Amino acid sequence: MNKTPTPFHAVNVFTGIKAARTVKDGADYAELIKKAKRPLLVVGPRCLSGSLEERSLMDWALEISRAADIPICATAHTQKNLLEKGYAPECSYDIIEILNSLKNQEWQGVKGEGNHDLVLFFGIRTDLANAGLSTLKHYAPHLKTMTLCNYYFPHANYSMPNLLKEKKWQEFLNKMIEKLLGG
Repeated sequence: MNKTPTPFHAVNVFTGIKAARTVKDGADYAELIKKAKRPLLVVGPRCLSGSLEERSLMDWALEISRAADIPICATAHTQKNLLEKGYAPECSYDIIEILNSLKNQEWQGVKGEGNHDLVLFFGIRTDLANAGLSTLKHYAPHLKTMTLCNYYFPHANYSMPNLLKEKKWQEFLNKMIEKLLGG
């Protein structure tokens, strides 16, 4: 029997009838991303301060974005860092602004081509991410959500298990990127 992981914030143990599907293999995550027609990667300030394998989380976000051709929405003060790295994000929103836009089924997305069908979140503060994912779960049934952080988020559609060892998280992301690149 598959046991649901304990969320980082125990207050979110009761998620109602719908909880995140735990995906333990990076290749499976990549397959889910490849199925999306208009994915969006939302990056937050933890991508600036965190690192993995001596690389900033922002470098990981950029590699994922490039591997799957996913536009990036910069939140908080991440746009400056992206520009310094030679990447112009598709848009820059406050996290609440992008959540509100995503809720609107009529919104045309960051490129004006239609709303997004899959939104990946990376580097958002865990309590804020949980609240935002809960909002989208209840008010945006037209889209799927996925997290790239190393904690289980019960309100997402797809979440990693708690990967507290950096090596496990790194292996997951490397496997995902390899599969996105066609490996």
